[in-house]
Amino acid sequence: MYEPIRTKSIHSTSGEQSRFPRHSREEELDIQLAGHLAALLALTDALRALSPADEAAELGEAGGELSAHLRRLRGGSPVRAVAGAVRGTDLAALHRRAHALAGRALVVAASRADTGAAILAARRMEAHAAAAGSTGSVAPTALAA
Repeated sequence: MYEPIRTKSIHSTSGEQSRFPRHSREEELDIQLAGHLAALLALTDALRALSPADEAAELGEAGGELSAHLRRLRGGSPVRAVAGAVRGTDLAALHRRAHALAGRALVVAASRADTGAAILAARRMEAHAAAAGSTGSVAPTALAA
């Protein structure tokens, strides 16, 4: 009544290596955290270029801390944003986007149990929330960016 299977199953778990590379959970979290921190660094550099001198100095220090964490995660120096790339952009909108990115980095850093990165992300969230003019949280529209 049934015809025997004549080809190998595509669902085989016989120990064959997949054609696609596999990463451990820790490696995946490292990749995600590095991506979020790199995006946050790019926004920080853009904000530094558009901000007044006193705020730019603070953003420069934050960029240095982000670069240090990226060097630790990736093993190389991160690419920094060009100063004039975002002229004419609303500073509050950039701060909301940076707040959202710092929140994502905080979640991944907590999952990864990386205390240093979690503290850095939490500090950046606070700084961007204050700069965006928020007293407690940033508008939910920031997550869509």
